[in-house]
Amino acid sequence: MLVSTAGPDGASRAALRLLIDRLPGVSAIEGAPAMSEVSPLTEAPTLQPAQLVESEPLRAVSVISQTPGPSGFGAFLDGAQRVQVIGRMNGLPLVLGTVAAAVRVRINRRLITWGGESPKVEKRIYVPVRYLGQPTNLKNADFEIVDTSAPDSAGEFPSMHPSLLLERAVQRVHTHRDQLESRLAEAWCAASDAPIFIDGGISASRPVASCPLAVGVIKSHRTLYVEGAALGIVLDLRKGERSSVFRVSPRGRKTVMSWYLRVRDAAGRDALWGLVRIEIAETESSSDRADEISRWVMAEMSPLSLPDGRWDRMAYGVRDCEEFLRAIS
Repeated sequence: MLVSTAGPDGASRAALRLLIDRLPGVSAIEGAPAMSEVSPLTEAPTLQPAQLVESEPLRAVSVISQTPGPSGFGAFLDGAQRVQVIGRMNGLPLVLGTVAAAVRVRINRRLITWGGESPKVEKRIYVPVRYLGQPTNLKNADFEIVDTSAPDSAGEFPSMHPSLLLERAVQRVHTHRDQLESRLAEAWCAASDAPIFIDGGISASRPVASCPLAVGVIKSHRTLYVEGAALGIVLDLRKGERSSVFRVSPRGRKTVMSWYLRVRDAAGRDALWGLVRIEIAETESSSDRADEISRWVMAEMSPLSLPDGRWDRMAYGVRDCEEFLRAIS
């Protein structure tokens, strides 16, 4: 996680005033540091088999010549999040969560903000209502209130451990960000006719996962959709090579087609260096479409997204989205 030591902004001061007014006994957190790009706790890294749709067994496919062609992407979509512990009551965290998302459109080789549904910035306050020890009425027109002490799907309430309640807030902020990005992607798919580069997967939204314009590019690999000999083939991909296309069917999500692509030379680097996984809607011409989109993604890797630490897998258009969102949220 990245930690900012900047002082409280107007939104955090307003949220803290609301809590102090409604909940006597709230104490402010000095400095109110914000944790940006916080990710919730994830499961251990795993290997998971996937159904091949292009070739059997999985193989490496070269997708570029010496001079890759131009990209066909007309826009880029990314989101951002910030988790800020603004106060505490009975020792328990009171959190302000901010999420934002934007589509940046390429016009005459420049990136500008899409004027449709973009950009969006939303803020919520996360409090453990059950454990505040007094009747609570936090309804407010400016902030939606989210209960971090609500029961889980099995009807079990969380413990009062402050770290657990903070983790719950982080998880809910992350979910809010995913929902916001999906809404924006759905709006683009409904209103535009240009392919869009989406930072992350597309299977969470059925309209997006079914849209031929949507291309999800995943930079992290907690789950690798290969096993056995196929794992070695993917990890040994050279720059400009992709894997065979396979189907990904996450639980509770829409099935999509996917493949791995090496966008940077990994010689002397970690095996996951410069490796991305791409998701698109199911299509009959999977091989040709995978080759075409892989060339587009390769083309988007120049100029380099320095000084970002993820430059080996970061497209410049996504980096532009992040910089824009940092400025407005």
